[in-house]
Amino acid sequence: MSEALFDILRKVTTATITTMLLKKGIRRCWMNGPKPLTPNGERIVGPAFTLRFVPVREDLATPESWAHPISTRGAIEDMPEGVVAVADAMAVPSAGIFGDILCARMKKRNVAALVTDGVMRDRAGVLMSALPVWCSGVAAPASVNGLTFVGWQQPIACGGCAIFPGDVIVCDDDGAVVIPQKLVEFVAHEGAEHELYESWVFSEVEKGVKLPGLYPPNDDAKARYAEWRKSRG
Repeated sequence: MSEALFDILRKVTTATITTMLLKKGIRRCWMNGPKPLTPNGERIVGPAFTLRFVPVREDLATPESWAHPISTRGAIEDMPEGVVAVADAMAVPSAGIFGDILCARMKKRNVAALVTDGVMRDRAGVLMSALPVWCSGVAAPASVNGLTFVGWQQPIACGGCAIFPGDVIVCDDDGAVVIPQKLVEFVAHEGAEHELYESWVFSEVEKGVKLPGLYPPNDDAKARYAEWRKSRG
């Protein structure tokens, strides 16, 4: 996957991406739960770096576990630049999986964003870290109150979607979507063309053109769009 493809995807909305993937028969690509902690119109693209939590095991999920090799701290130090960290937190609403210090470290390591179906803690500090975060809410208790961290770079579930390491994640104000690696090129190019067509549709709607035959297009609309596109050079 090239940076050029990522640049194209940064101009394609998550809404359009879901439509492109629907054409390939993929319906479960939008993660149910993660929302931007602070909506700002930003769109982020990057390969998935997965993190996995399981239900709490009181003998394993302790404050002492944070110093173990298999810990969220260890996972963060293994994250390459530009990845989107995706955490399977089982949608547990009462255990914040990351706080201000961990987010600050991720930002320092140039991690692109964090996406989770779980919740965060230290909201004010997380915002100060400037790490873009998509989550399902906030909670004061730490992760070990309700979850056990078991590893990273494994297949996970997040918000009802299967996420494999290296899948491409796109996040914007509508949420977060996952693109299977083998479909990234299709989604980028078809998505960009779809966005262009929709921009033309908007201009037609502003002129008072009726939607039937326009969206989706009939032969006449396709011909007029082709002329419009040709006039753009």
